[in-house]
Amino acid sequence: MTTTATQTGQKSWVVALLLCFLLGMLGAHRFYTGKIGTGILQILTFGGLGLWVLIDLIMILVGKFTTKDGQPLAR
Repeated sequence: MTTTATQTGQKSWVVALLLCFLLGMLGAHRFYTGKIGTGILQILTFGGLGLWVLIDLIMILVGKFTTKDGQPLAR
């Protein structure tokens, strides 16, 4: 019996979701996942005036948000 492991990142899906929901305008979820550059841009633009945060929130909810290295968030 062989098993195929799907590779997931070390970052938690729940933590990223909560950070995005509570501190999304400050880019906290992006800093958490290692995306420092876009985190700084979210601070400067207040989360793209909320639109960028909304898109990130949806991407986290559907499981398409990844870490800086392209790894999916661990559920």
